Amino acid sequence: MSRGPAYPLVLLVLCVFSLPVSSAAAAGQDAPLRPWSQNPWYWSWHGEPVLLLGGSDDDNLFQWPAEDLVRQLDRLAGAGGNVIRNTMSDRKDKGFETYPFRAIGGGKYDLERWNEDYWNRFERLLRETARRNIFVQIEIWDRFDYTDSGGSDRWQIHPYNPKNNVNYSFEESGFAPRYPDHPGANKQPFFFTTPKQRNNRVVLKYQERLVNKLLDHSLKYDHVLYCMDNETKAEPAWGRHWAELVKRRAAAAGKTVMATEMWDDWDLKAQRHRETFDHPELYDFVDVSQNNQNRGQVHWDNFLFVREYLAGQPRPMNTTKTYGADGNKFGHTDQDGIERFWRHLLAGAASIRFHRPDSGLGLNDKAVACLKAARKVESAVPLWTVEPANELLGGREKNGAYLAADAGRAYVAYFPAGGQVTLDLAKASGRFRIRWVNIDSGQWDAAGQISGGAKTNLSPPGKANYAAAIVKIDG
Repeated sequence: MSRGPAYPLVLLVLCVFSLPVSSAAAAGQDAPLRPWSQNPWYWSWHGEPVLLLGGSDDDNLFQWPAEDLVRQLDRLAGAGGNVIRNTMSDRKDKGFETYPFRAIGGGKYDLERWNEDYWNRFERLLRETARRNIFVQIEIWDRFDYTDSGGSDRWQIHPYNPKNNVNYSFEESGFAPRYPDHPGANKQPFFFTTPKQRNNRVVLKYQERLVNKLLDHSLKYDHVLYCMDNETKAEPAWGRHWAELVKRRAAAAGKTVMATEMWDDWDLKAQRHRETFDHPELYDFVDVSQNNQNRGQVHWDNFLFVREYLAGQPRPMNTTKTYGADGNKFGHTDQDGIERFWRHLLAGAASIRFHRPDSGLGLNDKAVACLKAARKVESAVPLWTVEPANELLGGREKNGAYLAADAGRAYVAYFPAGGQVTLDLAKASGRFRIRWVNIDSGQWDAAGQISGGAKTNLSPPGKANYAAAIVKIDG
C-alpha cells in the first residue's frame, strides 16, 4: 500500500493487523500500522495519523462471492471508509459459507487437511482490501460458531464436532453431542483447551494449526489488526494464549502486529475489561464495541471512563460494532446507530464501524452519508487534534449536543436533533469560521463566522443530525 492521505484507508480488523510488506517498511522506515507516536489514542500508517471509519453488510466478508465482495469494498472506499471487520466465522447463515477443513464424504471432515477454497477466499479479501487501502480487523474465534443455542444447529454440523471428523472421538476430545446454552454461559469446552486452562492437547493441536494457517496468509500483509474473539466471556487465559501465539509468529517473521480482545460486558467498568486495559504489554489497543449497547449520555460517559482509565498509557480505542438499525430485535434504531457513531467520533475513538444489518446500518445509504459527513469534518478539523470538551457547552440538555475541541483553535460539535447551546469562547480571541455538515445527507450546509472573546450561541440549521466544524481564521 502506498502512503497517500489519511483516508480512505480501509482497515481489516482481525484483532491483529498486517498488509503486503512495502518497500518503505523493508527499508526500515516508520512501521506500517501503529499507535501514532504524537497522539497514541489514534492509529498511524507509516508514521502519519489515520482515522479508521467504516461499515459493512456482513461480518465475514471473506466468505462472500468475489463480485459481491468487490462491489462492497468499492462502495465503502467511495464513501471515504477505510476499515472493515472480518470474523473468521464459517457458520452457514447465507448458504455460500464454507469450512476451512477438507470434506471427505459421508458428512465427515479431516482436520489434518485444508479446504483450499476457504483459504483462497481469505487471501482474496486481504488482497482486495490492500488494493483499496482498507484496513481489516480480524476476529479469530467467534463463540456463536460452536453452539446449538437459539434453535441453531451450528455445533451439529461443525467439523470440530467429533461426529463430523475422523480425527478424534467424543471421549478423546471431551466434547458433548450438544451445546444448547447461549455461548455467553461459557460452557463450551472448545474455549478451555489452552495449557493454563484444561490443557486439552487433542483439540488444541487442531486449533493452533488453524491459527497458524491463518497467519501464513495474514502476516504477508501490514493492514491487519488482530482481535482474539467476538464479545467473549472466556477465561483470560484463553485469549492470552492466542495473542501470544500470534505475536510469536509475527516476531519470527520479523514483524510486529497489534492485538486485542473483545469482552462481552456492556459496562466498560466491568472487571473483565481490565484484562485488556491493564495489559498493554500484550494488548496494543482496546475494543469497546459492547459500549454500543448503551444510549445517550451513558454511552458517552462509559467511553470517557475508559479514556481516563487508560490516560497513563494511551492506546487506540476501537469500536468495530456500532449497533443501531430500525426493526432489529434489540429495539435499537437507525438514529441510535448514527448517534453512537458521532459520540464515539468526538469522544476520541480511533476506529468506528457500522455493524451489519439488522443489528446495525451496515453500508446502507445512511451509513454512507454518515461516513462522507465525517470525512468532511475531518478535512476541516483532524479529529486527532481535538479532545472531548462538553464542559465548554452551556445550556446543554441531556444528549442534546457533544463537543470536541482544541480550545482557542478548533472545535467540532454534534447535534442529534436540533436544539441550542452556548459555546464558551471567552478565552478564545479572534474570529472563527463555522461550517455545518448535514450528516443525514453527507453534504456541507450553512457556513458563517463567529467571534471569540465571549460565549456564543450555537444552533444547527435544521432538525436533522448536524455537525459543525469551527476553525480560527485570524488572531
